[in-house]
Order: sequence, then C-alpha cells, then structure tokens
Amino acid sequence: MDTLLSGLYWTLATALLAWIMALILGAIIGTLRTLPNRWVVRLANAYVELFRNIPLLVQMFLWFFVMPELVPTAIGDWLKQLPNAPFITAVLSLGFFTSARVAVQVSAGIGSLSRGQKMAGTALGLTLGQTYRYVLLPMAFRIIIPPLTSEFLNVIKNSAVALTIGLMELTARARSMQEFSFQVFEAFTAATIIYVLVNVVVVNLMRFIERRVAVPGFISGGGK
Repeated sequence: MDTLLSGLYWTLATALLAWIMALILGAIIGTLRTLPNRWVVRLANAYVELFRNIPLLVQMFLWFFVMPELVPTAIGDWLKQLPNAPFITAVLSLGFFTSARVAVQVSAGIGSLSRGQKMAGTALGLTLGQTYRYVLLPMAFRIIIPPLTSEFLNVIKNSAVALTIGLMELTARARSMQEFSFQVFEAFTAATIIYVLVNVVVVNLMRFIERRVAVPGFISGGGK
C-alpha cells in the first residue's frame, strides 16, 4: 500500500500541475484563435496543430532525451542533472499536449456564443479585452465544463505514459510490484481501483462546480 500511495502522489502531482499549465495556456491560445487578427489566429492554430498532432509519448521522449542535446552544453548538462527531471518533463509534456486540446475547447465555447454578447460588450463601452474577460470567457467556460472534465480525466490517465521516462507514478509502481512479487493480478487490480476512485472524485467535483456556476436557462434555453 505504501508503494501504491507513493505512486498515487506522483500521479496526482503530475496531473494537477500539468492541468494548471494546460488550463492557463489553453485559455490564452483558445482566446487568440477567436481574435480578428488573422496572423495571431494562424500562430495560435499552428500551436494547436503542433502539440495536438504529435503523440504524447513522442513529445515526452523529445523533451527528455532530445531537448538537452539541442540547447547549449551547459544548459543541457544542467537539465540532465535536475533531481526530478522525469517529473518536470512529464509536467511539461502533459501541459503542452493538453493545452492544445483545451485551446480547441475554449475557442469552440467562445464561438458558440451569440454575436449579440460581443456587441453588447462593445455597446457598454468595454474594450475588446474587457469584453473577453467579463462577458465571453465566463460564459464560454460555463459551456465547456463537461469537455474540460474529460480533458482533466485524460491528464490523470495520460500521466501513466511518464513511466517510460522513469517517473515512478502509479502505473510504474504497480509494474515494479508485480516484477518483484510476481503478483500481476493483485498489483494492477489495486492500481485500477485507485484510478477509478480518483476519477470518480474528479467527476463529482466537476459536476459540483458546473452546478455552482450555471446560469439558469442559459444552456438549456439556448445561448443564442
């Protein structure tokens, strides 16, 4: 149990930090994809296509094995000697990979809003930035809470890929248990149950948040 709890700690730490990073970057990139400046939109779309279309496993290998060789030698040596290099790499890889997916959700949420909301912000004298901050983004995030929940669950599950670069998260701990005890069924069954329990907690937490921030009649009655 101590081994599994240690793995759970690293799984949750990796997933939470990666999710915070993905949510911040995704909100920024997703917003940029809806701006009237076409060059900004193209750059934001390029970011999304780059990180969304490269497999997560490949990205982790690139960050962990290739990046230290591309930067100057002193920086590369420093990166290799970091005490928690697999953890930092996993957070960065998961964060960038998931941020591209979150950006698509954010831009879709903004695009689903009626033009009248943006025009209303302009009529009130709000700048474009203020319109996004006070009108569009709050309503868009209310709409995309369900898909964001799925992305959060994916971050938790995708953290298992980090075992390939040496991070001893939950799946890696279960694997090490079965290697020295030969109890494959017990080790992975316990890990599976822990994953299910964590995901159930996340789903219920996100449902609670969705109910708390819901605007009565907005989605069911139609945002347009």
